[in-house]
Parts: sequence; structure tokens; C-alpha cells
Amino acid sequence: MSPTFGQCYDPTGTTWGIPTFPWRLAPEDLATRRQLRAKGLRPGGQPIAAQIMCRSRRRKAGYAVAYLYRIDLALPVRPMTPAKWSAHAAAMLARRTCPQCRTDAGYVIPGSLGCCVSCAYPDEQCAA
Repeated sequence: MSPTFGQCYDPTGTTWGIPTFPWRLAPEDLATRRQLRAKGLRPGGQPIAAQIMCRSRRRKAGYAVAYLYRIDLALPVRPMTPAKWSAHAAAMLARRTCPQCRTDAGYVIPGSLGCCVSCAYPDEQCAA
């Protein structure tokens, strides 16, 4: 057993406080938030049941952690209400509106440009 595996495998929770499993070795009845969302579920206020831990050079602590929740206690995702849909549509319109020419670009304005492509590069217009 490698030292990394030994540090990441703690099913009783004595070392880290909650049960800890290495990458891809968690029990089948636990899932991350993204896995729950893919199944149409949400944690629903339940406490964290366990965690997945793996070595990571990018993290300051040296480990990447993903929290796991019990699937049997998960609740269905709340449906979008008409008010939420209209708020989402308004937010997306604001992201598509160019601040310089005030037109709907038809795509989300890139943050690197800050305006639509035709305003950012006015000299490079070519007829297709």
C-alpha cells in the first residue's frame, strides 16, 4: 500500500474526522453534489457523510477533497418558477448586451474583450 493511499483511506474517520476514501473507491450509496445533480437530486440540508481525498500538486494543502452525501437522504431538485425563469433570462440578456454599441450580440460577451467582437476589432471586418 502506498503512503498516499494510506493517508487517504480512513473509513472510520479517526484521522480526518469523517470517513475518507481514495479517488474512485467510495461506496456506491454516496455521491458528490455534481453526481446528485446529474440524477436530479440535491443534498437537501443533510450533513456531509464522507469525503474523497486524493493527492494534488495544485492545492496548497497537497490534497484535493470532494464531499460525499447519502443518496437515500437526497431530495429532488426544486423546479424553476416563472419568476426564476424571468430573472435568469434578464441576467443572460445582460451578459449578451454589448456595453459599447448596446446591442444583443447573440452570445455571451467575453470578459477578456469587455465588448462584442465587432466593437473590439472594428478594422478586421471581412465580408463572408
